[in-house]
Parts: sequence; structure tokens; C-alpha cells
Amino acid sequence: MTDDVLHLSRDQVAALLDTDTAIRSQRAAFTALGDGTAELPGKIMHPSGFDDSVVFAYLARLSADTGPVAKIGSVNPGNAAAGLPTIHAVINALDPVTGQLVAVMDGTAVTTLRTAAASAVAFDALATPDSTELGLIGSGTQAFAHARCVARVRDLRAVRIWSPNPERRARAARLLAAELGIPVKAVDSAEEAVAGLPMVAACTLSSTPVVRGEWLAPGCTVVSVGSFEPSRSEVDTEVVRRAAAVVVDDPETAAEHAGPVVDALRAGTLTRQDLVPLGEVLTGRREGRTTERDIVYYNSVGVGVQDAAAAWAVIDAARDQGVGS
Repeated sequence: MTDDVLHLSRDQVAALLDTDTAIRSQRAAFTALGDGTAELPGKIMHPSGFDDSVVFAYLARLSADTGPVAKIGSVNPGNAAAGLPTIHAVINALDPVTGQLVAVMDGTAVTTLRTAAASAVAFDALATPDSTELGLIGSGTQAFAHARCVARVRDLRAVRIWSPNPERRARAARLLAAELGIPVKAVDSAEEAVAGLPMVAACTLSSTPVVRGEWLAPGCTVVSVGSFEPSRSEVDTEVVRRAAAVVVDDPETAAEHAGPVVDALRAGTLTRQDLVPLGEVLTGRREGRTTERDIVYYNSVGVGVQDAAAAWAVIDAARDQGVGS
């Protein structure tokens, strides 16, 4: 280990990885996947036998001039009640030539930012150009991050937000309205948050559906980031059935980990060939939306190349600014 290893805290990562930089990093990550130039070993998601936590590990390499990145962490749903992030992680990045340790950084901030930024890339690629309203399911860290990121790729005019706790959703609505400068309404049901809107983001850890296909308006783009293991399905089977395209971050990963996709594959309502990689949409190899009335569903489980792209964006910014040395 060399003496010039970067050690970056959560606050430092958040300062270095601004919203636009995070979005650029995720566009690069999925473009590399679409081009077949990224290296993406299978990820590990291991549910604990002791409690409701899940341990995870990701390995990836974005390109020849950025070294391998490894992230290990844990999902702890019970943290939400204590006001703590539900995901904690640490990231190590290695030199592309020597393999020496280059950086150790807080992986929680990276995960939050890259997840929401990837959703913004998906909305930008899949939602209709005139989509200006967003329905948010959830009122935690990811919901806030998603609203900020979507506002960078669409001219966001209004947001509706729902989560089970009335006080939390009302507080989230107030804070987001003040930050974004647009109307943000806390509503009394998930259906009210979704119905009639062109963009919907489900940002929960729910193991049962919180978005139902019968609520979706023609042309709606639905993004789910909480359906990241087979036991979690934020959307019901009708969302998948109505979708003209089921877009995923990586078909092999989705087929193993994404709850709604796993269920549809088992039921025979989807085949692996039906799964559209987001990277191939970005590179023009596949189509996500073909008409303005298509319902499009994007199931994000998260893949290591997202962390690799975001981590190296942080490293580059830190070096430019002399941070963490």
C-alpha cells in the first residue's frame, strides 16, 4: 500500500460527485456495457439468516484506463425507522496498471448518487420528451436523490410523493418543494401518487407491490430501484404485462436478482430475450420506447460497473481538487 492512497469520507464523496457528474458517470457506465467494453463479474447478494439484512459485493472494471473497483456493503431495512440510511458500504479502487490500492471511499454516498443518476439516465432514454411530472413512491434518501436527478434530465414541473408514514411524506414534500422550487404534493395513497403521471419512481424496500399496472397512464415510464432481489417486487405482474419494453441494467443479473423479472420468467410471461439492456438502448442497438403511448418498465438492481464509473469520477475530481491526499 502506498502513502498516497485517497481516503474519502461520505461528505467528501458527496461534494466531489455532484448530480451532473454522477449522471455523466452512469451514462458512461451503461454505454460501456452496451458496447461490451466493461468487465462485469456476477454480483453477490446474500440474505442474512439472522435478521432482514442483505450483504452484497460488487466487482467491476469500467475501462482499460480505470482500474478494478470492489464494493462491499449491507442493506438493513430496519435503519429507516431510526432515521439511518438503509444501505452502508465501502469501496476500494485499484490502479489499472499495478493493481495497487488507489482509493478507499464511503460507498453509501456513491450508492445513493449512482443509483438515482442511473434512473435519470433511464428516464432520459425512455420517457417521452414532454414528461414533466414525477410520481415518487418512498420518502427516504433515494426518493430525494431521484427527484434531484430527474430534474436534471427533464423540465420537472411537479412531483407527487407517497410513503406509508404521513409525517415523513409531508416533510419530504416540504423539503423537496423548497429545494427544487416546484410544487411537491404529499398524497394519501400510492395510487394517487402514480395515476395519470408520465414518470414514476419506486424507491422503497418493499417486498410486496407498491405500484400496480392498472394505475398507469399510457406513455408512463416506471423505474423501480427496490426490486433488487428475488423476494422484493415493488411492482405487480400487471406492470410487467402492460410494459411494451422491460428494460434492465443487465439481463443476466436481472434474471437472477430482480423480483418482478424473476417472477415473470418463471411464469413464462417473459423470456430472457425480452429483457432490453439499458446500455443497448443508449448505444442504439435496441429500442426501449417505440410509441408515445408505450408503457415502459425499468427494473434496476444495480451492477458493479455503476460503482466503478462513479468511483473513478470521484477519484478524478479528488485529484483535480487536491482532496483526500
